[in-house]
Amino acid sequence: MRSSKLNPEDASMPHLEDTLPHSPPSGLWLPRALLLLRVMIPIFFMAHAATRIANGSIPQFAEFLASQGYPAALALVWLISIYELGAGLLIALGIGVRWLAPGLTFIAIMGIVIIHAARGWFVGEHGVGGVEYSLSLIAGLVVLIAHDWDQASARRVRTGAP
Repeated sequence: MRSSKLNPEDASMPHLEDTLPHSPPSGLWLPRALLLLRVMIPIFFMAHAATRIANGSIPQFAEFLASQGYPAALALVWLISIYELGAGLLIALGIGVRWLAPGLTFIAIMGIVIIHAARGWFVGEHGVGGVEYSLSLIAGLVVLIAHDWDQASARRVRTGAP
């Protein structure tokens, strides 16, 4: 702890805390970073669904799932695509994050189990279609879920609700 009086011997010597960049006020960057995460992760899911629909590749994905033994594969792919679009939009808007993000997490986990695990770790450069991308999405979704639960708990505490 520094003395409030200047010591002539160290007047020319800056104190360490004076040389460090000043951090922003508490709570300035974290909410912005979480907002970025809350918007971007759903966009990735929505992009997959929109591309699947726009390219007409839903039947091919359904054929693949059927070959893996999944019943009603065409309906399943449509359900996945609609969920990715709807849940993605709502999460990006901050609606129902802790309730909808687990569904996207499940989709990503099943993508790993059904497709990506057999292709290794890397998505690109060193491999093709591995698990790293899906795991990063899952990690981001876990952060969003935890943050939304914390926010809900804080609201309950502030309002005195059970």
